[in-house]
Amino acid sequence: MNKDPHTIMDDDDDPDGYRKIDHYNHDSLNKLSQSYLEVLQNLGENTSREGILKTPERVAKAMQFLTQGYHLNAKEILESARFREDYKQMVIVKDIEVYSLCEHHMLPFFGKAHVAYIPNNYIVGLSKIPRVVDVFARRLQVQERLTVEIRDAIQETLSPLGVAVVIEARHLCMQMRGIQKQNSITTTSAFTGEFENDRTRSEFLRLIADKHI
Repeated sequence: MNKDPHTIMDDDDDPDGYRKIDHYNHDSLNKLSQSYLEVLQNLGENTSREGILKTPERVAKAMQFLTQGYHLNAKEILESARFREDYKQMVIVKDIEVYSLCEHHMLPFFGKAHVAYIPNNYIVGLSKIPRVVDVFARRLQVQERLTVEIRDAIQETLSPLGVAVVIEARHLCMQMRGIQKQNSITTTSAFTGEFENDRTRSEFLRLIADKHI
């Protein structure tokens, strides 16, 4: 996620032999840790007690991970697995897990993304579609913009006959605070090309709704 990352051992290494290694930007990690220490102090927490001692660093690491999308390039990911193929039918990757942070309150929103495209001489490795979703989800976001950014990255890089993106998500800023509605789900959609045609769009929506696939 960084051009010059420093390797820092996470503090949950397994003493039986498994060792987890995550990569963090050391300078940013120190600055973020200090900032979160001050946040905890301003909240009235006792930052010298045992359970809180490593919390600033843990939160700093978590935030670097959750915002790693700022350092990723969706076009490069798609181009790394683009193949010429004479296939012009709909390709759908559905039920892609989405985890992001609302830019207004920095609280999580999460759910599923359904992405489809109709190739125009080129297809892309299927694993790259979820990776593109993560590129934009791992940033401070609003769901509406996230939906459009995924669509535009695929359209601009592959030049397909059409792209469709639907995201269904729950927002903790609505469930934990504010209006506090626990069962609300937000759905957003974005379409280009052939998916602006009612028949094609209806087929896509029917297929993502079919839970037997």
